[in-house]
Amino acid sequence: MTISDLRIHLLAGQVIPAMPLALNEDGSWSQQHQRALVRYYLDAGVGGVAVGVHTTQFEIRKPEHDLLESILRFCSEKQDQWLGEKPRRVAKIAGICGDTDQALREANLAVECGYHAGLLSMSAMSEESEDRLIEHCRAVAEIIPLFGFYLQPKIGGGMYPYSFWRRFAEIENVVAIKIAPFDRYATFEVVRAVIDAGRDDIALYTGNDDNIINDLLTVFNFSGSKRHISGGLLGQWAVWTKAAVDTLEEIKLMKARNPKQIESWWLTRNTELTDANGALFDAANEFAGSIPGIHEVLRRQGLLPSIRCLDPEETLSPGQKEEIDRVLEAYSFLEDDEFVRNNLDRWMND
Repeated sequence: MTISDLRIHLLAGQVIPAMPLALNEDGSWSQQHQRALVRYYLDAGVGGVAVGVHTTQFEIRKPEHDLLESILRFCSEKQDQWLGEKPRRVAKIAGICGDTDQALREANLAVECGYHAGLLSMSAMSEESEDRLIEHCRAVAEIIPLFGFYLQPKIGGGMYPYSFWRRFAEIENVVAIKIAPFDRYATFEVVRAVIDAGRDDIALYTGNDDNIINDLLTVFNFSGSKRHISGGLLGQWAVWTKAAVDTLEEIKLMKARNPKQIESWWLTRNTELTDANGALFDAANEFAGSIPGIHEVLRRQGLLPSIRCLDPEETLSPGQKEEIDRVLEAYSFLEDDEFVRNNLDRWMND
């Protein structure tokens, strides 16, 4: 996929799930379940898959696990194999972390493994100056197109001012920005920075799991210039993915039919999805159980063998399982269990 094709694809609006890591109860990697997840997402109709990101667990980079290259290469190859003779545009997004030296190594690895863009985490650079951060981003962008990443502080991100995003938006090889500060003021600053930079070729993606539908519905208007958030790159969309694809398509159709009028029930649907996300991501406990919460839903569907994380101490918080039960009973429109049941054998077996 050329960078021009990638821009068109992302601007059209896509569901991009953040790939979980499939581990057996003993902590070993289950390639069978990892492959099934790839197939699930593709058959659900996603427009991209993000691998090596927070939901995949940043610990895959630690020497004792050393899984980054294996996961990136495996998921890329399995996507190509499953699409087979009927390929379609699916953006392969690789998570890129660390200081500049590490980020450059990971960017080169991502290109080698066939990824189209790098989702650049700046957590390791949190103490650096704005000038140094921009220099870092420019260096990585020379290797791979950039998907900017505004990660919320509670799970390792930082707060970046308008001035940073204004300069970031001037980097030629930026194709998109994932806006995930869980903060409306910060979200508006990113959108305004992209508008002020005159970059209508940079796609805006929500990572605000606490406000997904509202982000997708909103038309942002700054001094007469309007922009909207095209799609989402989300851990929330790593589960119930078919329902997420259907939801985004409904929103796109509604906006195309009557962009000046939003049916009010969508606002209720936003609060319901946010409630469900609170249970899944363990918001009550500062997101301590966010990855195990995702695993629990996929385990119940048979797509994961366990909720195990690389850190065996990282597990569901007390009461989190019951909260997941509650939201599943309350919001049946979220789930895609029938879709999974009808296809699970095919995804699990060669």
